[in-house]
Amino acid sequence: MIGKAVGSLVIFLITVFITYSITTGGFGSGRLGTVDLKSQLSFFSLPKNDTPLPCRSGSPLRVFMYDLPKRFNVAMMSSKFAGDDSSPLNSRNLPVWPHYAGLHRQHSVEYWMMASLLYENATVDESSEAVRVSNPEVADVFFVPFFSSLSFNTHGKNMTDPDTEFDRQLQVDILKFLRKSSYWQRTSGRDHVIPMHHPNAFRFLREEVNASILIVADFGRYSKIMSNLRKDVVAPYMHVVESFMDDDPPNPYKLRTTLLFFRGRTVRKAEGKVRAKLQKVLKAGDTPSSNRLFDAIVSHCVPVIVSDHIELPYEAELDYTKFSLFFSVQEALVPGYMVEQLRKIPEKTWIQMWKRLKEIAHHFEYQYPPKKDDAVNMLWRQVRTKVPAERLAVNRNRRLRVPDWW
Repeated sequence: MIGKAVGSLVIFLITVFITYSITTGGFGSGRLGTVDLKSQLSFFSLPKNDTPLPCRSGSPLRVFMYDLPKRFNVAMMSSKFAGDDSSPLNSRNLPVWPHYAGLHRQHSVEYWMMASLLYENATVDESSEAVRVSNPEVADVFFVPFFSSLSFNTHGKNMTDPDTEFDRQLQVDILKFLRKSSYWQRTSGRDHVIPMHHPNAFRFLREEVNASILIVADFGRYSKIMSNLRKDVVAPYMHVVESFMDDDPPNPYKLRTTLLFFRGRTVRKAEGKVRAKLQKVLKAGDTPSSNRLFDAIVSHCVPVIVSDHIELPYEAELDYTKFSLFFSVQEALVPGYMVEQLRKIPEKTWIQMWKRLKEIAHHFEYQYPPKKDDAVNMLWRQVRTKVPAERLAVNRNRRLRVPDWW
């Protein structure tokens, strides 16, 4: 259905949960026992350390990936890896990502980033934006291959004890591991890349890694101090519909007879109020699937995005107005307004947007081996843009006696 619609309605309602630590047992929970108040300020202050850091490279990005016990990643995918830490992961024993339905697949960014670093031809493949280095002294950034999203979906999705205990313990253990690393200590983790794509990933101790470069889906459940565009990277979900590969009809506009297709749930939490109203206004259908924007893009279906607060992947390189339509929440709630505006769009304009969608759709494909300008290579390119700010912060901190005096 979505592949033959003219437009796909995508609603993003981002709510900052002020009561996060109360409702989830996050920072301040006495049962964690590992949270240090001083570490809450790690985003602003760094330990003094005279160890010289390497000069940053150009392209590709040099990444040192920690060799973590497999319980932090692939053992959650297959029981055959449980307790087997005798051999390191490589391209030959890397498990294939299973075709899980729903959130497991959508938030699998952590897997694809790790897999790209295990790709043996990355060092000779000119299309690779990142290469793994074995010497941490020459690394630009450090990648932490902890599957925090999969951990939540596997162990913590009920958000109640004792179901979440395994997820919580993994977070405690990975934090202990990082704090023992001299490379983490050197910059308080500022040059460390940590995937945290699911909104509830790393939910117990995420404040402890707030100085790092986080790979997130959006900033809806993060404070601006903890996560923001200046230091973090917004990653696309992995789409759950099949990519539209054979899409070159002589007259695509007339072939698509559906003006607007609503893809998403109307029964949601607090942020679902607008969706429920839109369902009445548009008499729209509903599907149980998520991942609407990226499903629309790979279906070459012009996304209609309703949001007042949204950040989009790769926006430093992509102009979304060339292939998407945007409405404010207030506009969308005016009966008939949005549909009326969509009907006014000329066929020529839609054709241009459709062509642009076909040009950029490959940027949203996660795959192994990685390919030129695909999703994971685009992500590593975005990570590289965060390095100068990290380097500036570290170098300034080493000379300042009064931090941020201005």
